[in-house]
Amino acid sequence: MSAVRGLDHGGLLVADAERARAFYVDALGLTEVPRPANFDFPGLWVEVGDQQLHIIGEAEAGRTRDVHPGWRADELARGYASHLALEVDDFDGYLARLRAHGVEIAGGPRDRGDGVKQAYVADPDGHVIEIMGA
Repeated sequence: MSAVRGLDHGGLLVADAERARAFYVDALGLTEVPRPANFDFPGLWVEVGDQQLHIIGEAEAGRTRDVHPGWRADELARGYASHLALEVDDFDGYLARLRAHGVEIAGGPRDRGDGVKQAYVADPDGHVIEIMGA
């Protein structure tokens, strides 16, 4: 019987790959890694621990908005949305880094109830990112 070995990567469709690079690489501090040379569409790959996040630039203007219309502010504030979660070493220091890069903390910080703190941000296309740590 065949079994799943692990999660290799996730992918997010974005309207503007360069704007996404500024968010994921500059603000979040993720490391960009090379994509295959034969990829003929905009995008970037970043490392997230042992996995990767593939940022896929839209080929048709407005497609990202069609696929991902965004979240209501009250849902985002509670983390009640499809999201990715980034575990960080220094929760408060990481939130300070985000604020220094102009990233709004849309939800939290709050205690999850098991010793972990959570906060929520959204990328320029409305993809929700949970920041979590002790």
